[in-house]
Amino acid sequence: MNSSKFTNRLINETSPYLLQHAHNPVEWFAWGEEAFEKARKEDKPILISIGYSACHWCHVMEDESFEDEATAAIMNEHFVNIKIDLEERPDVDQIYMQFVQMTAGSGGYPLNVFLTPDKLPFFGGTYFPPIARYNLPSFRQILMSIADAWRKNRDELLESANEILSEMRDVGLPKNAASGLSLDVLDAAFANFTRSFDAVNGGFGGAPKFPPPMSLEFLLRYYHRTNDKHALQMVEKTCTEMASGGIYDQLGGGFHRYATDAIWLVPHFEKMLYDNAQLTRIYLHLFQITKNEFYRRIAVETLEYVRREMLDERGGFYTAQDADSEGEEGKFFVWTPAEIADVLGADEARIFNFYFDVTEHGNFEEKNILNVRNSPSISAEQINVSEEKLKEVLERGRKLLFERRERRIKPFRDEKVLTAWNGLMLATFAEASAILQNEDYLNVAKKNADFILENLQKDGWLLRAWKNGQAKLNGYLEDYANFADGLIELFQVSGEMKYLTEARRLADLMIAEFWDEEAGGFFFTASNHEELVMRSKDFYDNATPSGNSAAVDVLLKLAKLTGDEKYERYAVKILKMVAPQIKRYAQAFGRILSAMEFYLNPTKEIVIVGAKGNELEREVWREYLPSKVVVLAKENNSDSALIPLLQERKTIDGKPTAYVCENFICQKPVTTIENLIEQLS
Repeated sequence: MNSSKFTNRLINETSPYLLQHAHNPVEWFAWGEEAFEKARKEDKPILISIGYSACHWCHVMEDESFEDEATAAIMNEHFVNIKIDLEERPDVDQIYMQFVQMTAGSGGYPLNVFLTPDKLPFFGGTYFPPIARYNLPSFRQILMSIADAWRKNRDELLESANEILSEMRDVGLPKNAASGLSLDVLDAAFANFTRSFDAVNGGFGGAPKFPPPMSLEFLLRYYHRTNDKHALQMVEKTCTEMASGGIYDQLGGGFHRYATDAIWLVPHFEKMLYDNAQLTRIYLHLFQITKNEFYRRIAVETLEYVRREMLDERGGFYTAQDADSEGEEGKFFVWTPAEIADVLGADEARIFNFYFDVTEHGNFEEKNILNVRNSPSISAEQINVSEEKLKEVLERGRKLLFERRERRIKPFRDEKVLTAWNGLMLATFAEASAILQNEDYLNVAKKNADFILENLQKDGWLLRAWKNGQAKLNGYLEDYANFADGLIELFQVSGEMKYLTEARRLADLMIAEFWDEEAGGFFFTASNHEELVMRSKDFYDNATPSGNSAAVDVLLKLAKLTGDEKYERYAVKILKMVAPQIKRYAQAFGRILSAMEFYLNPTKEIVIVGAKGNELEREVWREYLPSKVVVLAKENNSDSALIPLLQERKTIDGKPTAYVCENFICQKPVTTIENLIEQLS
């Protein structure tokens, strides 16, 4: 990239993705009134190009088209061009992605959409090549055709655009759907997952294959309620195959975005914060259920990867790491046998390479993605070494190769902090601290929560993004819901009332400013948000939970913790709205299915009175108990006005004491682990 020859307005942005385009010859604008005013004044259509910093094909299209001076000249002459970081502006992305999905049949990134100066979309697509190929016209052909149509056939374009906008507003859930809520919905969803399960490789469907953490969490909850072994087997198979495959970083920990194949071998190499937040919890829960140390190890390695690579010194979690380094996808992560022998020596390299499937011909562009084909015992037998020797070589080899890999040029890291994604990781570190009895993880969680509270709020409203000391953009529904969820999790493991108080305040603000009084459900944007061509709602769980799904979870827990039934009423309204859709397409509702399991099953309200870290508290987190809320309190606690569960709660004979209730009907207090286990079962 020739950074000295051109500089455009994006040089003043904080988004790493926008800054990557600051030296294109394209006269890019960021999304904002300046661009729309120019388009109106010059009577030009707008091209918006949406992507994110870790997006491989976004980089490809930049190199091929946006760096090309001839292409840029066409863009600058005929259009007002806007670059958008989808992670900063999911509100804008959501509308125009829906448009492209409806008109082109599918969507993806980069997303390129042509708009009127009034933001109305009339044509769009994803990646366009520099010359006609892949049955796609060239990007220049697209540009010239759109410019010509804008001059000659504008009335037809606008008529079509208005028709599509009308359809977009009608798409979604029935406005007055009022479905009953019963366990039948959950049973139907389970049957749906069973039908699409890949029994050979784990996961659902074929290639490309994405990690499905929300679906797996639902299956664990379904197993916990029904004891249906097949539900647990689907989760174990999927998690074992993922953690053994190339989608998992066998040296550094952490999961890549998805596998391009059906066997979890060849990943798209970027690492996203949200994947690692959600997947870690699945492995923690599997460890609780099975007590299998393998799942614990994967969870810990992933947490340590996040702490090492994705944690800002002030406490925020970074967004993503790129797939590419030195211009090549995956270069940082792959190996040749010679490179490994150079580090380990020939004898140990032979053992290491056999176990991690490293060969001369390779499994990815003549190099090797480390992955595990067999258990240590089977591998040891096949190469005629003891299992102890094998494990010794693997442990030393992983350490030495990781150290060697650290000398390589690392993939680009997107160091902006997003509130919603931080909420996901906050919840993970908080829960991990309790399950693993790790004080360091609790400190990471507290520091993160305090960082967001101190740096990503303005006048009591959440902000979306922070980078280099600057916070900006109004928070979206998912920011409020995910961060409130993380705060509730942190309250449950720390006992610190300020986190619950803040979660409740955010939930009240969410209800006041995002709720649709007419049709129900939460809008994606608050009532004071800038006006877009439509105010959308999102109910479908994708790579991250929809704001409505996470909000249901938050509201149901708050109802149990505070005794305020209004929270449950809002949550149930959403559950009833989505229930008919769940029956048709369960995999789009993994998070809300878990929330429905919580709602339809008896909830244990557990109060532990006594010094922090006592054995009763540890016991509560030893087993997988998804339908619970936990309150840790000291003797003579003054918070019973906020939490009715705390009324009249004190220790017995000076010993830590547990009070276990179900729907606010309580059993007698207990002071021994044996009696607590009995009440929890």
